[in-house]
Amino acid sequence: MFTTTGSRGLYKVPLSKGLLLVLSGLTVMLTLLPQYQGLFTYNLQAITTQQQVWRWACGRLVCLDLKDTLCSSLLIYNFRIFERRFGTRKFASFLWGTWLLSALTDFLLAQAVYFLFDHEVEELPTGLLSPIFSLFVPFYLSIPRVPVTQVLGYFSITNKTLVYIVGLQLLASHPFMWLITLSGLISGCLYYGDVLWLQRVFFVPVWLAKMGRCVLEPLFSGPEPTSESPLGMGATLDIQRQQRMDLLDQQLLLAEYNQARRSPRPQPQAGMLDWRRFFPSLRRRGPIRAPAQQAPLEQTQPSPQPHPSPLDDSPAVEEQVARLVEMGFSRIDALEALRASNNDINMATNYLLQH
Repeated sequence: MFTTTGSRGLYKVPLSKGLLLVLSGLTVMLTLLPQYQGLFTYNLQAITTQQQVWRWACGRLVCLDLKDTLCSSLLIYNFRIFERRFGTRKFASFLWGTWLLSALTDFLLAQAVYFLFDHEVEELPTGLLSPIFSLFVPFYLSIPRVPVTQVLGYFSITNKTLVYIVGLQLLASHPFMWLITLSGLISGCLYYGDVLWLQRVFFVPVWLAKMGRCVLEPLFSGPEPTSESPLGMGATLDIQRQQRMDLLDQQLLLAEYNQARRSPRPQPQAGMLDWRRFFPSLRRRGPIRAPAQQAPLEQTQPSPQPHPSPLDDSPAVEEQVARLVEMGFSRIDALEALRASNNDINMATNYLLQH
């Protein structure tokens, strides 16, 4: 929807789909039944003075504002790529760990505001907001930026811009939303960086993950993409692969064109326009047609072929392959992605996440 780092839909993301449906449904129910909204307010004063510890759980699950629900749902839908990449258990462990850490950081930040500005924070925004903001940490660090266009020739629009805009919209929805945002970012940095071995302390047990798989997957498992999708269109595997490579070609050409516009360029000759600067040679892709059909074509068209850029066995390429394999991709897919992206590790990672 926002980024091009994953396939569309909710296939193989039962936890993300469950959060979208359950939390949005509860928000609608509480909107229709306002007499029960007081049970889900995130009131720090009631927690500390009246020992209503249950508000620490109820007040940090369901959004009472429909605008916050919409923005958080859009962010959860976008961040579903991490559930596909890391698996449901690790994704759930990240949300669980940051949810617990943010409960502590919320209290510490509220005390810091009272100590520095002599202002007591009584009530904070409700909902699963801190874990959502914590997902911006891996989103910023692990998802590559792909330029899409430019505004006025100076401001670059990437595949991640709209996600940050939605996050800013959610940040501006409440006076103390900055405290929740800061708490989520701190929790995300601590858990993602495995500070003090937090990933070994706060995690979802294997038995609970198996139980959740048996419950969530039958209920919230999305349909598997069929060949009738816009990308497949009922074609064969070779045609689908060709279409995917063409889409990556467009992204590469657009990125090179934007880079050429930003970089200083020499003046062309009088009356001549150097089109090669705008349309560089495409990479050499794997053979789609049979070798027997390529030979006559090469004989009838003796035009010079673009210089290929195949993968070599240099240590730099092996290091890039090893990094992609450590991310969970197979060696064959890593080699194909590096060959398709001219050994650009960021483009190769984006290609693997997209396909």
